Amino acid sequence: MASSEEQGAVPCGFIRQNSGNSISLDFEPNAEYRFVEPLEERYRCAFCRSVLHNPHQTGCGHRFCQDCILSLRELNAVPLCPVDKEVIKSQEDHLQQCLFQAVQCCNERCREPVLRKDLKEHASTYCQFREEKCLYCKKDVVVINLQNHEENLCPEYPVSCPNKCLQMIPRTEVDEHLAVCPEAEQDCPFKHYGCTVKEKRGHLQEHEHSALRDHMLLVLEKNLQLEEQISDLYKSLEQKESKIQQLAETVKKFEKEFKQFAQLFGKNGNFLSNIQVLASHIDKSAWLEVQVRQLLQMANQQQSKFDLRPLVEAIDAMKQKITLLETNDQRLVVLEGETNKHDAHINIHKAQLSKNEERFKLLESACYTGKLIWKVTDYKLRKREALDGHTVSIFSQPFYTSRCGYRLCARAYLNGDGSGKGTHLSLYFVVMRGEFDSLLQWPFRQRVTLMLLDQSGKKNHIMETFKADPNSSSFKRPDGEMNIASGCPRFVAHSTLENAKNTYIKDDTLFLKVAVDLTDLEDL
Repeated sequence: MASSEEQGAVPCGFIRQNSGNSISLDFEPNAEYRFVEPLEERYRCAFCRSVLHNPHQTGCGHRFCQDCILSLRELNAVPLCPVDKEVIKSQEDHLQQCLFQAVQCCNERCREPVLRKDLKEHASTYCQFREEKCLYCKKDVVVINLQNHEENLCPEYPVSCPNKCLQMIPRTEVDEHLAVCPEAEQDCPFKHYGCTVKEKRGHLQEHEHSALRDHMLLVLEKNLQLEEQISDLYKSLEQKESKIQQLAETVKKFEKEFKQFAQLFGKNGNFLSNIQVLASHIDKSAWLEVQVRQLLQMANQQQSKFDLRPLVEAIDAMKQKITLLETNDQRLVVLEGETNKHDAHINIHKAQLSKNEERFKLLESACYTGKLIWKVTDYKLRKREALDGHTVSIFSQPFYTSRCGYRLCARAYLNGDGSGKGTHLSLYFVVMRGEFDSLLQWPFRQRVTLMLLDQSGKKNHIMETFKADPNSSSFKRPDGEMNIASGCPRFVAHSTLENAKNTYIKDDTLFLKVAVDLTDLEDL
């Protein structure tokens, strides 16, 4: 049965359940009708029991004529349904809780209207303006900004070394890494002595060790130059002191003769002899005067020629250089000790080279069949480092779907990540930037299986399989070194993984496997 729907507001604000797309037919009130078939209960008014006239439906589900529901309201301040005694509410109250009313999303900046029934799921799962924790720095970031945050702003996002040393470093630790990067170029410490070598830091100590004899010769040559300069200064000083001594002796001689002349002139004796002596002394006095003038002239010349102030300054500089020579002699002794230290450093670098060789072997042995077997050793130590916050996650070596295929890797949080933090091992799948990305189909669409391998031989493996979501930024063509990881934050509980009854960990080692379904994947 249908009923007519009048234009405008519904009287009294009660809900009127009509079909706006159908033809309605109103029955006259208080008129008796005879139906070909028995009248169904749902077409009867719950109050007057006659056929519904201008029907309305209450929140409790019962139907009434419009006049009947108005009568109920006039009879009681709070109208009650005569069937179940439920309060009959107006339409305005219903709209405040109607699940099908469009409401505004509660996330700031989101302008998308959402049905009230879908609001919670939209705000927490689908809204582009909801906040999620960054996988790297754990800060809350708006989802629409998450990729830009991780690739350009996140301090913990792993980036490549600017010197291309193959290491991935959190963005905030790049400067610290550059201070110890083995690929950074550095001057030889013996540059001051004439060594012109400029080597990568990783090879510099090897140079110091191999060129130790050359460095010693440079130091000795520098010392010989200093000794020759000091010897020349000593000779110049001795010549000046000798000339000064000669002048001093001449002055003393003339002083002595003057004293003798004064004594002779003052004695009472024979006048003639005195005249003769006087005459001889006058001649001598004239000669002496000439000598004194020459002496004074020579003294003045010598004073300007042999100014002692530069000599004193040169002597002071010489003393400093002598001290420097003594220091260099001591340094030679220290160099012997440093040589021993260099040997120790060389041993350390040999160990580092050995590790690098192992790493290169891993790169050389990379799999090109879309499958990765990842051996994780030292599980207890690595989990402790994750728990302490030193190294919260680890990456596997890269693997490929083919020789020219997608470049992929796995990422594991041994102490868990997100909802699995502290309780589970989290395992993720990562699409990395590869050499042949421009030739591949994007986004990545293949099915991926993550596995924890049972080492007992019973093949009780733990596995999770998912198909890449083409709408997710995790599977688009990478703009940076790698995309945002995608996978299982609650992959396996620690209680299961570390249970002694299971054999997922053996000799402190576990094996993880990642398999990509290559079906329908074109091989270049």
